[in-house]
Amino acid sequence: MFQPDEAFARELDAADPLARFRDQFHLPRRPDGAPALYFCTHSLGLSPRAARSFVDQELTRWADLGVEGHFQGDPPWYTYQDSLRPPLARLVGARPGEVILMNGLTVNLHLLLETFYRPTDERHAILLDSPPFPSDLYAVKSQLARHGRDPSRALLTVRPRAGEYRLRHEDIEERLETHGHEIAVVVWNAVNFLTGQFFDVPSLVAAAKRQGCVVGLDLAHAVGNVPLALHDWGVDFAVWCTYKYLCAGPGAVAACFVHESHGKNTSLPRLAGWWGNDPSQRFRMQLEPDFQAKAGADGWQISNPSVLAAAPLRASLALYEESGLPALRARSQKLTAYLEYLLERLPPGRVEIITPRDPERRGCQLSLRVREGARELLKALVGEGVFADFREPDVIRAAPAPLYNTFHEVWALAQAFARHVV
Repeated sequence: MFQPDEAFARELDAADPLARFRDQFHLPRRPDGAPALYFCTHSLGLSPRAARSFVDQELTRWADLGVEGHFQGDPPWYTYQDSLRPPLARLVGARPGEVILMNGLTVNLHLLLETFYRPTDERHAILLDSPPFPSDLYAVKSQLARHGRDPSRALLTVRPRAGEYRLRHEDIEERLETHGHEIAVVVWNAVNFLTGQFFDVPSLVAAAKRQGCVVGLDLAHAVGNVPLALHDWGVDFAVWCTYKYLCAGPGAVAACFVHESHGKNTSLPRLAGWWGNDPSQRFRMQLEPDFQAKAGADGWQISNPSVLAAAPLRASLALYEESGLPALRARSQKLTAYLEYLLERLPPGRVEIITPRDPERRGCQLSLRVREGARELLKALVGEGVFADFREPDVIRAAPAPLYNTFHEVWALAQAFARHVV
């Protein structure tokens, strides 16, 4: 299917119907002015060219209208995220009322655990994937401690088998079958940050539900990267950032999902703030001292939305709407398979791909275990204008993003590796 020469990479780009989206992004440059080889979207997506105009629009409105910007303009700040929710819901396989933009990912995880982690003597544990993203681990441990539970006993994990890097689904199911009766909540990354493994989420949810567990997902490395169907899968809640594959900018507003079966229940316990209150009473202020949650994911909001942190998302979501995630997914799988093919031609022994080989069980990220001198190898790649990153103790991660990376860039990245892997 693939060939190793540069001309073949050029041919793939020439025949690629989605190559035009690359021009919609600002590309970091090397000192000589040529585009850098940017393979770090798993950490921060590139800036859409249109993002600046959306931010400038809100700065101008603020300057011209002051507080009236909440109710004037298109869209007004008061309902700013309403136009963002339908495309966001389509990306995660949700209904619009099930998603909300707010806060940061870990803040949202805490807010939803306040609702869904209600330990009893029988069910008190939280099950976490391994290796977990550190922020998830810290949040879960602090929630356990807040409820008087010992994390050393109430935090359960599923670990890779000896000598392996990825989790086996049968091991996940075995853990749930053995300990499901004591697990209150499963908190799971749909795509693991270190290995890039895309889990069989529908089967995981079904296995957890058979044991009576609540299921929450971290979609930081999944949203905009792999196909999701949160509503149909029966996921109870999910959280994600928007600055990776959704290219909304550093520290951009995060989002969360609450299944409508829970969103309809406005009596669920939660940490309350005025923006989650019933809008018909929101501006009665001191006349309505009691919180009455709005139905849907809206009811978990604390504060009014950050418009400036959401504005760049309008640019990237428009590109996803234009291209369609299925087409991007197909391009992503081809780009990643091409990179895998080229890296497998490196001299054996030093670099090992620890991301699943099955294209259905990964996104666009490939994680490479480097047996000796991983930091030095990355430093050499950076010296050639490559953007990738390093995770302790010996993993280099690279992600060919389907919105803007090219096949020729994938070829050039593999050539850079070949020059420094001996």
